Amino acid sequence: MKLIVAVVQDKDSNRLSNALVDQDYRATKLASTGGFLRAGNTTFLIGVEDEHVNKVLDIIQNNCKSREQLVAPVSPMGGNADSYVPYPVEVQVGGATVFIMQVEQFEQF
Repeated sequence: MKLIVAVVQDKDSNRLSNALVDQDYRATKLASTGGFLRAGNTTFLIGVEDEHVNKVLDIIQNNCKSREQLVAPVSPMGGNADSYVPYPVEVQVGGATVFIMQVEQFEQF
């Protein structure tokens, strides 16, 4: 058995959740915040048998697309504010960061 931990952008969360339910996969959703953009994410915890891992990865990949977004940079703390120019910067957001871990034991009560 594997535990799939998928961190996705909030904009992709409902679409992924619905797709997992449609394919009879259960997941636990946790609210999380990214450190770089300080934006809302959703972390999915999905427990599956080994033979279902690739199917779940396909569902995640098909429902969590990366895209470009303009963000305002955070002002430097303690630095020289005279050289700081707060122009928006285009960054890649979305997609999914996925971790797959072996589950030694699983119990459901």
